Amino acid sequence: MKHILEAICTGTARPFNGAETSAIVKRPKEGLVQFLKDGLAPDEQADRRVHGGPEMAVHLYPLDHHEYWRGELGVVDVLDEPGAFGSNLGVRGLKEDEVHIGDQFRVGTAVLQISQPRQPCWKIEHRFGAHCDAKGMVAKIVKTGRSGWYFRVLEMGEAQAGGTIERTHIGEAGWSVARTFAALMAGKATREELAELTDMESLSPKLRDKARAKLGT
Repeated sequence: MKHILEAICTGTARPFNGAETSAIVKRPKEGLVQFLKDGLAPDEQADRRVHGGPEMAVHLYPLDHHEYWRGELGVVDVLDEPGAFGSNLGVRGLKEDEVHIGDQFRVGTAVLQISQPRQPCWKIEHRFGAHCDAKGMVAKIVKTGRSGWYFRVLEMGEAQAGGTIERTHIGEAGWSVARTFAALMAGKATREELAELTDMESLSPKLRDKARAKLGT
């Protein structure tokens, strides 16, 4: 099934919180955008230790969740932006319980593969805090599992807003992004699940290591 790519968003690192910089503010880009192994061109991440790189090249935060957050936060103008949560892709109809680690998608001439859930950080609360009382938002994301996810780029290419994103291959059918997030970010995994995750080749090495650490191996 094809879904409309409502926006492709990119950003640059800017002053964000005192001496901190961030590129979490992503704006829609017109025309063709390149999908490279390290991400979109042009797009930036301020702290490459925890953002960006081949395993977190492209971020998708479901537009469907924006309505939920309106119910939680009230009228917040930033939620009108497709890149409100630092998302690169504005898409409806895909959620964490409907996609899996290793799923592949055709986006224009590029091929993407889901590599891991997105782990929320303080920058989300700081960005929304300028517009509303966002205290506890990260905890709510963890509790509800509304995390979004990252893609790696299997085949470089280009796409533009108004095109489509289409799943072409299902990866780990038993491991939705929602289940993976619950296991590794919300701390709800059994030892058997952790063992499965350590051996999952399509899961990012960072999260495989995290599962291994939780197992104590």
